[in-house]
Amino acid sequence: MSIRNRYETELSTVFNKLIKMCRGVEIAIEKAINSLSHRNEELAKEVIQEDKNIDDQEHEIEQDCLKILLLEHPVASDFREVSAALKMITDLERIGDQAADISEITFQFGAEDFIKEPEHIREMAKYAIEMVKDSVLSYINRDLDLARSLDHRDDKVDKLFRQIKDDLVALIQKDGKNADQAILFMMVAKYIERIADHAVNIGEWVEYAMTGVHKAG
Repeated sequence: MSIRNRYETELSTVFNKLIKMCRGVEIAIEKAINSLSHRNEELAKEVIQEDKNIDDQEHEIEQDCLKILLLEHPVASDFREVSAALKMITDLERIGDQAADISEITFQFGAEDFIKEPEHIREMAKYAIEMVKDSVLSYINRDLDLARSLDHRDDKVDKLFRQIKDDLVALIQKDGKNADQAILFMMVAKYIERIADHAVNIGEWVEYAMTGVHKAG
């Protein structure tokens, strides 16, 4: 097998593992939001326990990438591609952590009725999950337009975040007893906002891999 073919084979392995890690992260976010929406503490526990799998995947992909960099002597464009993957798995791992953090918050709501239904949080999460998925797909498919679209799509998440914040402030002003839950909902919304930001980061690393230019977020 030629050096080039070996590189492509090893990079394909990284791609497949990235897709698997990304899917695990997507599922973690979905479960975390469902655990909150349905007050399902068992589901929340699953997210927290399964976060270790995402950590393990990050470590495994990191080892694969370092092996390629050390043994295959990649040319400049290949070096950027593998380096981008190393950066991306850091973002994906942090997204997994944030899904676990949301699940931890679920336990703090107790049995009290919600002060408001978390429909905007669910909508935020839907956008964020799609962004995470597309960020990795843009890398796998070398789709620069898709990578660049993430920054604009993040505006929708930010708009929802501001709406949630305004709604919660209004609920606190209406009744100070709403403050405890409002703070918890605000923390969840902030974690989702950060998840979307990580997707944007991944898109920026995809652009770097393809163009050699990194636009810092």
